[in-house]
Amino acid sequence: MRISQFLLATAKETPADAEIASHRLMLRAGMIRKLAAGVYSFLPLGMRVVHKIRDIVREEMNRIGALEILMPVVQPAELWRESGRWNYMGPELARFQDRHGRDFCLGPTHEEIVTDIIRSECHSYRQLPVVVYQIQTKFRDERRPRFGVMRAREFIMKDAYSFHTDEASLEATYRDMHQAYEAILQRLSLDYRAVAADSGYIGGSTSHEFHVPADSGEDEIVFSTESDYAANIELATGGLPESAVDEAALDCVATDTGDAATIDAVCELLEVEPRRLVKTLIVHAADENGAPGDDLVALLLRGDQSLNETLARQLEGVGSPLRFADDETISERLGCAPGCLGPVRSLGIPVIADHCVTAMKNFICGANRAGHHLVNANWERDCGYDEVAHIRTVREGDISPDGKGTLTIRRGIEVGHIFQLGTIYTEALNASVLNEQGKPTVMHMGCYGIGVTRLAAAVIEQYHDERGIVWPDSVAPFRLVIVEIDAHKSEQVREQSESLYRQAQAAGIEVLLDDRDRKTSPGVKFAESELIGIPHRLVVSPRALAEGGVEYTSRRNSEKSLVAADAAIAMIAELPADS
Repeated sequence: MRISQFLLATAKETPADAEIASHRLMLRAGMIRKLAAGVYSFLPLGMRVVHKIRDIVREEMNRIGALEILMPVVQPAELWRESGRWNYMGPELARFQDRHGRDFCLGPTHEEIVTDIIRSECHSYRQLPVVVYQIQTKFRDERRPRFGVMRAREFIMKDAYSFHTDEASLEATYRDMHQAYEAILQRLSLDYRAVAADSGYIGGSTSHEFHVPADSGEDEIVFSTESDYAANIELATGGLPESAVDEAALDCVATDTGDAATIDAVCELLEVEPRRLVKTLIVHAADENGAPGDDLVALLLRGDQSLNETLARQLEGVGSPLRFADDETISERLGCAPGCLGPVRSLGIPVIADHCVTAMKNFICGANRAGHHLVNANWERDCGYDEVAHIRTVREGDISPDGKGTLTIRRGIEVGHIFQLGTIYTEALNASVLNEQGKPTVMHMGCYGIGVTRLAAAVIEQYHDERGIVWPDSVAPFRLVIVEIDAHKSEQVREQSESLYRQAQAAGIEVLLDDRDRKTSPGVKFAESELIGIPHRLVVSPRALAEGGVEYTSRRNSEKSLVAADAAIAMIAELPADS
């Protein structure tokens, strides 16, 4: 490709709203242009990268036997109502009506549509397992689109779905998909972590996220320094590094604490550290459908720890989504204001204690009496709990739950998420096949998403410097750029450039020839080749030719060398990837 025939839309200035490296560089390199908040057009340079990522994703999906399909972006409301998600999804689901007043939405995901297809086409266990995928445009009406294509409203995604006769088959495909995602990320030369994750609004019992560590990441990922343990912070568990103090039980005293109703106020009054306190949080219990009901549940944490709401809402008996009881409800139902509540026997509701609470001795807690706290309270004698669970948010330096090493927390970009859905959607949409005994059996289902356009941004987040993008070879829009210098003055420069260009094409090297005229200075040409991140550069100039060759530069290490013109293309063809 010649630049004179290519829409190279680089820019010197960066829009003020471009906060992270990938957003800034995708705009400056001319990969994308903003149309509206969270909606971007991809220009030729950007599309070349997107196609490279698509091809890698497609190859790895095909390798595990997945079948490519294409489903509509526009989806009828009937299927979403059938699954129960039409109202559950909330404002992220972009809804509209056609001219006949029928409800539709723009697909943020395709569980309903693919289940409808499979229930219509698969009727026997002999047709399973089946795995289908698409590479499609999605639309989610994000409340706050930001970071360019990293959190856009419209984006390109690969979503795959599998259907099975039983859990064992689902788990086998889940493992295959996990390995395929690892292969994709490795081929993109990305440093990544696969972590246990919450299933969120997609649902299901088991899920893993694939994160690319980056300072610009919106999620926090937790992993052990000495083992394979890794989890999203929403699901991470761990032990506190300090061991329990072996001290004798002291006499418990109900102490007047007046208006002190917060952890900080009680600590200041009693001159103790927050770690000496047990705090009591009141949430709504689950009703018969699992949603927040009228009954209440108490959750106990150490005073210096914070509640992990994701873990809390997954507890049996706790309503989901998690809903805290308001002050009025607490006072009316428990007979005491929230600031003085504690796990004493008079509380009268189920009590779930975090693991870190159970080892505490001579602690301070609310006395269930206005203006009073218990000092030197101990379990069994003064207070109690009904159940123990991990419900606190882990911190840097906590003990890994497997006992190996400590926990490290890093920011990460979620680029992929895989789920074992079980029968959530197939039961709701009555998707079944006949088993070996000829009886209907509801299919088990998995779903597997990876963001194509988000991957492009994630690669840039890990591969850039002060001059621009540094593409890995696998996704670079071009592998080689040939830069002509003073071709208008030297016929030899023009002829040598054309010869190298033809040789590169014949060798199957994706090449960009910078054949712009003298109005474009050498400095601009060099700066733009570095900005757009092409891995290898050959400079054809009168000076280099006079010295017997052409100048070679690697974008990765910026080292320059003079190579013989007739050997330059062969040398580049033999270079290992990302050299």
